[in-house]
Order: sequence, then C-alpha cells, then structure tokens
Amino acid sequence: MKHRKPLIAIVILFILVVAGAGVWWYQQHQDNTLTLYGNVDIRTVNMSFRVGGRLEELNVDEGDKITAGETLGMLDKKPYTIALAQAQANEDAAQAKYDLVMAGYRSEEIAQAAAAVKQAQAAAQYATRYYQRQQALWQQRVNSADDLANARSASIQAQANLKSAEDKLSQYKAGNRPQEIAEAKASLEQAQAALAQAQLDLNDTDLTAPSSGTLLTRAVEPGTMLSAGSTVLTLSLTRPVWVRAYVDEKNLGQAVPGRNVLIYIDGRPGNPWKGKIGFVSPTAEFTPKTVETPDLRTDLVYRLRIIVTHPDDTLRQGMPVTIRFEGEQ
Repeated sequence: MKHRKPLIAIVILFILVVAGAGVWWYQQHQDNTLTLYGNVDIRTVNMSFRVGGRLEELNVDEGDKITAGETLGMLDKKPYTIALAQAQANEDAAQAKYDLVMAGYRSEEIAQAAAAVKQAQAAAQYATRYYQRQQALWQQRVNSADDLANARSASIQAQANLKSAEDKLSQYKAGNRPQEIAEAKASLEQAQAALAQAQLDLNDTDLTAPSSGTLLTRAVEPGTMLSAGSTVLTLSLTRPVWVRAYVDEKNLGQAVPGRNVLIYIDGRPGNPWKGKIGFVSPTAEFTPKTVETPDLRTDLVYRLRIIVTHPDDTLRQGMPVTIRFEGEQ
C-alpha cells in the first residue's frame, strides 16, 4: 500500500498535466471569429398610377425581370387627352387676352376717341354760347325763366360729355392700367399651370419601373377601374441587397461601419459572398424571433445592416444567412 500511494499521486499529476495541456491547446486553436446570424433583406416597391382610370393593359407578369424605365402598363388615355386639349385651348385664350392687354388700344380706337372729343367740344361751345344769349335775353325780359334754365342745363350736360370724351381719349393713349395687366398675367399663369398639370396627368397614364428588379405580384388585371395610388404591381429590387443581423453588446466593438464580413447560406457553405457593414443601430432592442441563436434570445442586441458587395439571384428575400467577420478590425 505504501508503494501504491506515490504511484497514484504520479498518475493524478500526469492526468492534470495532460488536461491542462489539452485546455491550453484548445484555447490556442479554437476559432475565435465572431459569427452572427441574420436574414436577407431585399426591398420591394408597390407600384401604382398617380391618376385614376380604367386599366387598359399590363405588359408584364409575375417572375419577369424588369429594367429601370420599362413601361409596365397603361390606363385608358382618352379622358386625359380630352382634358389636355381643353387646357391647351384655355391657355391659348389667356395668352391672347394677355397679349391684347399688353398691346394697348389700337390706333383706330384712339382716332375715334379723338374725333369724339372734337365733337363734344363743338357741342359744348354751342351750348355755352346759347346759354349766354339766353342770359342776355333774360336781362331784357324777352324770354322766360324756363328757357334760361333749359339753356343752362344743356350747357352743363355738354361740358360733362366733353369731359367724358377727354377722359376716354386719355385712357386710350395711356393704355391699360397696371392692375388689368397683372390680372391678365395671373390668368395666363393659371392657364399655363393647368396645361402643365393636364400634360403630367396624361404622362402618368403610363406605369414605368423606377428601378431594375423582379416582379413579385400582379395585383389587378386589364379592365379594372383604379383609383389613384391603388397598388398594381409589386417589384422586388435587384440592387442593393442587404442582410439584417443583430450583435450583442459584448461584441459590439467588432461591428463597426466599413468592416468586411463573409456571408454564408446552407446551400453554399464553402462559397460565401463578401459584404460590408453599412449601418449599426444606435439603440438597443430585444432579439427578434427570426434570430435562432439560443444565447441571444433574452439579451438586448443592436441591429446591423450589411451590404452585399456582389449579390446574385441566389440570395432571396428573407433567406437565413450566417455572417462571419473577416480579418481584424
């Protein structure tokens, strides 16, 4: 028994040394690369007409590849063509009225006003002389008081007619008032704005793609009466492709904007995509249900947005991915 105790001690010491060496070796060789989990976040666009009307045609179907600027559908244009023609006519009328006001009165109108002044002057002179004669006769008691009063009234009326004719001639020579010119200009600008709106409404009867992508949903069919803003098509944008992931506070220092990462999916474990962290949320939140790492389920985390450098059609909306941090910070 005395010889076995040292042997047992040696064996225990040996075991402890081997265990310590194993722990050291494991710590030296284990993979300390930060790994996160997230989902592909491809943005979508709900496309609609800015004006209402009857849908005349749709040129695409679900799954089609769409290029930016491509015409996808069209409304019935006839009501908007008529409205454009009416707005054009109103603009022409307002332009003609404005030109007329700016041009002032014609020389023929001015000449007629001058002739009317001369005629009124002659009538006023005759009425004045007749009144003066009636006054002389009244002093001689030859005429009646009624004759004198009638002559006086005729003289006053002739002077008023002369003043009216002179004012009209002055108006014709001076042209239109500034207020009339401003009113005509405002009417013209209003008609021009209405014409531009009518042209824009007609252009909006064509539905064009805002960017390239894949058509996800065709919500209506030709013949449907649509109101402005009703969703017609849903487009999944081809670029950019982002990954939404979450990191805990302990590893937040590694997740800095511009940090390069590798993105893996289960179908391509050995052929990752390269990405770069583009955004780190400044506020903490609870881990969403889509993140499936057990140690993060009850912790506060920070949302990351990772931009995929060279994406392809393999990455689909909502696809789960694994993110491994590449190299040192």
